[in-house]
Amino acid sequence: MHVIAILAAAMLFGTTGTSQALGPSGTTPLSIGVMRMVIGGTGLALLAFLLAARHARRSPAPRPPLGIRPLSLMVLTGLCLALYQPLFFLGTERNGVAVGTVVALGSAPILAGLLEWALTRRMPTTTWMAATALATAGVVLLGFGGSAGGAGGTDGLGLLGSIGAGASFAVIANAQRRLLDAGWDPFTVVGAMGASSAAVSVLAVPFVDLAWMQTPAGFVMALWLGLATISVAYVLFTWGLSGLTAATAATLTLGEPLTAAVLGIVVLDERLSVLAIVGLTVLGAGLALLAWGSRAPRDPAPFAVEG
Repeated sequence: MHVIAILAAAMLFGTTGTSQALGPSGTTPLSIGVMRMVIGGTGLALLAFLLAARHARRSPAPRPPLGIRPLSLMVLTGLCLALYQPLFFLGTERNGVAVGTVVALGSAPILAGLLEWALTRRMPTTTWMAATALATAGVVLLGFGGSAGGAGGTDGLGLLGSIGAGASFAVIANAQRRLLDAGWDPFTVVGAMGASSAAVSVLAVPFVDLAWMQTPAGFVMALWLGLATISVAYVLFTWGLSGLTAATAATLTLGEPLTAAVLGIVVLDERLSVLAIVGLTVLGAGLALLAWGSRAPRDPAPFAVEG
């Protein structure tokens, strides 16, 4: 069941870009990101805190004290998750679902490993460095590729948006890692992330145009992006991690970029240049190598990015 939960979460995450592309006109990356987190962050906080309370009743272990450091880390994860949203949607809007999603997901574990290296001075493994080199080469090839029949090249602003989304998640992964190491319950950590991201996003609501929410298609898209790809997906992913090794979870999360790429090509009829296809293949090889090498719990494994 844990395997199914991780795989289901990865597939839900992978529908994000396609949902945006099929949504109504008049949307912007910022407005979609804000509503996604207002709805999804609130739902995630409610579900996760309920599960954390249930877990506390079943396993009454002493909870770490809520000081300034853990509270700051929890708020930081929410801020980064809120920031992730418009950056991710900017990438998919400019470069398509297949390229935008895979670059965001591919850069996240690499940047997470680099950040951990900077914070802990722990030398990465040879496998991680080889995977990083492959993934970086894949992103470079994507940058020179683009859509088939287009002018060539991937949009630079969109590429920066996707990499920025990956960087946001890299901070989340490292902050959550420290909270878990300190003894915090995983559902408490995820619930705090959802609550703080929703609170931050609510502040932005008066400054974005949400007219598209008044249409049936816009309302359904917002509910799906919030409840399905954030609230439900993160609960499934968190529960699935509790019963799997890091290597198994890392491998299963590769279903997320696969889902996004397949939906982009099949449902949205996206066509990539040969160079872009080569880039995606090389990037995928780097992710697969990273997943295969993530045998130690602290390895920078490619945790799923809600994409």
